[in-house]
Amino acid sequence: MDVEAAQQDLKNRTLARFDYDFAKLIYLSSLRDFSTGKYYHHGLAHSFSESAASAALTISHQRVFYDLSSAPLESLVAQIERFIHSSPEDCEEILRAWEKLEVYRVTVPCDCDELTAALFRSNVKIAMALLKSPRLIQEEKHPPASPRLLLDQ
Repeated sequence: MDVEAAQQDLKNRTLARFDYDFAKLIYLSSLRDFSTGKYYHHGLAHSFSESAASAALTISHQRVFYDLSSAPLESLVAQIERFIHSSPEDCEEILRAWEKLEVYRVTVPCDCDELTAALFRSNVKIAMALLKSPRLIQEEKHPPASPRLLLDQ
């Protein structure tokens, strides 16, 4: 019961600030200790138990990840573009770093099956290639970019 209450609290008080799944995925991934794979959120742990908070974070991370993994590529491209543009850093520099460091790999939940993880990583790589395309960069200087234009070609 505590886990369900913690999930609801997380959804209503924390994740509600993010209005798209890719931002939620990045946030939830950042709450995981990369050495142990355990999640920690001080507010949830304080309001509930540490184990309920960790379980709620694990479940939420998995849900958001699987939702994004099964979303149309167009939606993923748009969400990654939105996330990148939310940074004050240069978009091309971010894309170069993501390609080199493959930082999106840390967004995959620990217990994810390898096929889904591979599909997600492949889709992120495709999204980055589309976002780096010269046509999209040119369109950004004029009308807003539309991943649909690139995917329909």
